[in-house]
Amino acid sequence: MPIPMELQHASQDFERFLADARDLAGLATRNQTYTMVQGVLHTFRRRLGPADAIRFAGVLPPLLRAIFVTDWPIDEPPVPFTDRATMTREVQALRRDHNFAPDTAIRDVAEALRRHVYLDDFDRVLASLPAGAAAFWSVQPSAIPGAITDSAAAER
Repeated sequence: MPIPMELQHASQDFERFLADARDLAGLATRNQTYTMVQGVLHTFRRRLGPADAIRFAGVLPPLLRAIFVTDWPIDEPPVPFTDRATMTREVQALRRDHNFAPDTAIRDVAEALRRHVYLDDFDRVLASLPAGAAAFWSVQPSAIPGAITDSAAAER
């Protein structure tokens, strides 16, 4: 069996994702963007149990999947979803002295992520997760140029 395309092109796809997230957040560097993305993914992960987190990770591109599960204290119980401002402060607390995540970090990463996942699969998994999960990743679908839908994937 050949190596799946998502793995063959994982680095290039990740760089495109980082560029989208950087531009949406108005950040200057890949490192700033990486910290913001890691903070958003880990903030979301803290609100899921292991089974839900693994299902969510399954719809992420490979390198984002790796970031999502890295340094996971799997024995910690999930914390509840709260308001966007509180969760944004949690994102901004990661490596505080080197974190430039804007107050729009969650929305910026959500919009970038939705450009790089299969939306039907992504939304199906979100609908199966605890209350608050879908709202965490919500953005206006019409504002997502280049999003991958099942119909677009079928044309490839």
